[in-house]
Amino acid sequence: MRVLITYGSKRGGTEEIARWLAQALREEGLDAEAAAPQDVGDISGYDAVIVGGSLYANRWHRDARRFVHRHARKLRERPTWFFSSGPLDASAADGDLPPTSQVRALMEQVRASGHMSFGGRLEADARGFLARSMAREHAGDWRDMAQIRCWAASLAEALALSGDVGPATRESEPHLPF
Repeated sequence: MRVLITYGSKRGGTEEIARWLAQALREEGLDAEAAAPQDVGDISGYDAVIVGGSLYANRWHRDARRFVHRHARKLRERPTWFFSSGPLDASAADGDLPPTSQVRALMEQVRASGHMSFGGRLEADARGFLARSMAREHAGDWRDMAQIRCWAASLAEALALSGDVGPATRESEPHLPF
């Protein structure tokens, strides 16, 4: 089963999460690859898609939003999950953080099967006025590799349970609670 993980990432932290997810899914026996949205032309060759975006002021990265809008019809035809990265504290690893209202609306648009929030990363020497001022008190890396691996394992299990779901059967497939 081929899985695409694509992401909107401003400072590289969300891109790294996407790459870690791809590696974890490969370790689970899936053919997974991470690619920037602008490098993805057609998603027809993928059996499942994971879209991730960094959060800035509760807004998902523009590249992730644009990817969802551009591929909405085909995303509805295959298992799709979303992830967000951004909390600059341990809250994402401590419990399930719900998607922002903007992400939830995108999920409904494509009938996504689920969402996961991961902690973010902000370098102490971040550039830009807002990032620099936030870094004074919130610099650090809150991405949790164990949480990422656990989510990847649950996705692999969900995909194995659903079988090789193609566009013809996606409409009747129940949404999975991951």
